[in-house]
Amino acid sequence: MRSVLLYTAARFGVFAATAGVLFLVGARGFLLLLLSVLISGVISFVLLSRQRDAMSSTVTTGIQERRRRLQQARAKEDPS
Repeated sequence: MRSVLLYTAARFGVFAATAGVLFLVGARGFLLLLLSVLISGVISFVLLSRQRDAMSSTVTTGIQERRRRLQQARAKEDPS
């Protein structure tokens, strides 16, 4: 779960930094929001690939564990 929070915080940080720079350059309103989303998305895709992979691994492992426990619970309910 830590990797999910770390990745989310990093994405938000990149977005905030991008918005700050664009604000200083003169972008305002909807243009600021649109450019911040687009530019921070590209930056995050490149710079946060390790964190994204770690988060993906954590989420996948969690889902697999929940499925395994669900299968065990089903097996206990229905012994046939």
